[in-house]
Amino acid sequence: MLNFRIDEFIKKYITKRPSSYFLNDIESNRIKLSSEIKGKKILVIGGAGTIGSSFVKAVLPFEPKSLVVVDYSENGLTELTRDLRSQDIFIPTEYITYPFDFGGDVFAKMFRKKDFDIVACFAAHKHVRSEKDHLAIEAMVNNNVFNTKRLIDLALESKPKHFFSVSTDKAANPVNVMGGSKKLMEKVLMAYSNDLKICTARFANVAFSNGSLLAGFVERIMKRQPLSSPNDVKRYFVSPEESGQLCMLACLLGDSSDIFFPKLEESQMMTFSDIAVSFLAELGLEAEQCSSEKEAKEKAANWNSSSKTYPVYFFATDTSGEKSFEEFYTKSDVVDLSSYSALGVVKDSEVPSHDDIEETLKEFTTLFDSESVDKAKVVSLISKYLPDFNHIETGKSLDQKM
Repeated sequence: MLNFRIDEFIKKYITKRPSSYFLNDIESNRIKLSSEIKGKKILVIGGAGTIGSSFVKAVLPFEPKSLVVVDYSENGLTELTRDLRSQDIFIPTEYITYPFDFGGDVFAKMFRKKDFDIVACFAAHKHVRSEKDHLAIEAMVNNNVFNTKRLIDLALESKPKHFFSVSTDKAANPVNVMGGSKKLMEKVLMAYSNDLKICTARFANVAFSNGSLLAGFVERIMKRQPLSSPNDVKRYFVSPEESGQLCMLACLLGDSSDIFFPKLEESQMMTFSDIAVSFLAELGLEAEQCSSEKEAKEKAANWNSSSKTYPVYFFATDTSGEKSFEEFYTKSDVVDLSSYSALGVVKDSEVPSHDDIEETLKEFTTLFDSESVDKAKVVSLISKYLPDFNHIETGKSLDQKM
């Protein structure tokens, strides 16, 4: 694995781009980006994750005055710092990492003591697999929706110049609770877009991001376990570097209420199984397709380094909340496809009233506190507030797969 470079593999086999998709937009707006970042104080929440850390790396060359990174993962913050300190990149004198929850009291104390110019939030439940039962969904909604509202309430006290909270492509015509929770988050953002300059971004799968199926390929190989993936689900992909750049551009260049997304073509979509085959080929191995998880696990257990093949199990997806395709906007959205080279923007989104948002959150709180709450009732309540929410329920979770 020492000769395997994830960044090079992504360029060659997944994005099939030798340089960043957003390079032209960055160069065209370099003066603007510099004026918005240089000498400014930046807060990045969820900055130890793949997208958050990539956002950090995107803004640092523009020399901010200070950078505060918050994430509840101590290990993630440690790795972020080691990563930054181990490369030739500008790091401001005031660089602080805080391992705590952005929905808690300690975070609020820290926020009120600072006077941030830019607030960018990447803390989120991002996995479809997190949809299990009403308890898992409550945690997801609390993190993705309620904590966003708490963060906005804090930001209203000091009014940073830029406020950004990341969304997902799965918020467009959502079919899973994660996408539904992010669509609800977008509604919260829009409700306060006249009070703060607020932007967000929907984007493709980030190749080899933390916890992703592709990152799991590396773990499976290191542990001599089979590779497993669906063979009928097509997804758009961007590199980690591109994910941070997309969010930087959205955060700093957009008008309030703008929702940015990458202008990718359907022909650029890929299946996870195709990537698995290319991944093994890059390691000098041929995928040996197995007919069951049991067969794949048995062959992996007996695998040795002299073998030229490696066991894989590819299957048709049958788990809840999985779309067979991806989309970044709906037919009813007003979309700007001309302002940027590689970015589209959803404009003029509906702006709910503050009272509507308060009432929505109150109803979710009441349901979650009810003795009779279950997953079906939560899904029904999401549908009440999101008419385009068409939940796909199969009774099976990704936790039941390898």
